[in-house]
Amino acid sequence: MLQIHSRKIVAALVAMALFAGGPVLGSAVASEGTMAVEAKKEQNVFKGKIQGVSKKAKSIAIEVGKGESAKVMMVRFTDATVGMEFAVDGDAAIIAYEVVGKDKVATVIKPKLAELPEGVTEMHPEELMELVAMGPEKGKYLLVDSRPAPRFADGHIASSVSIPVEKMKKEGAALMPADKDIQLIFYCGGPT
Repeated sequence: MLQIHSRKIVAALVAMALFAGGPVLGSAVASEGTMAVEAKKEQNVFKGKIQGVSKKAKSIAIEVGKGESAKVMMVRFTDATVGMEFAVDGDAAIIAYEVVGKDKVATVIKPKLAELPEGVTEMHPEELMELVAMGPEKGKYLLVDSRPAPRFADGHIASSVSIPVEKMKKEGAALMPADKDIQLIFYCGGPT
């Protein structure tokens, strides 16, 4: 993974939200009481790769853990389960469930997004749109589209440059501007 220190690095959560103008993940301040509730809810969560979805059996298989300790867990879903569009074979997901009798029943399914490395912050689409409106010189930024080059050619955010992940891995910091005050902003095609 590329690590560039002494710069402000931002991962923009743009994907489709930028164009739709929709909200992006936010943060909330929780009291101790709500934190205890959240900790308990965290116990009823599976995070991993979807191994299969059976609409007939109304079940989802999700691989939890890594390596030899990985296990495939089964979760049922109902018509009330929120986020079934994220239960896609092969995609990483987070499934919150409740125990009903002997069954684990999915209540909410979300895409499992990559965690940002230390020193990298998230940028909301509205902030990015303001910068893009100013332009790279006035806004003092470099906006990097890290998707494969053909995807960039199909369409991209104004003022962005194409530096696909594979190129970034090979050439790294040499691709970045010498001016350390320029904010680096990266975006990709969606959940990873």
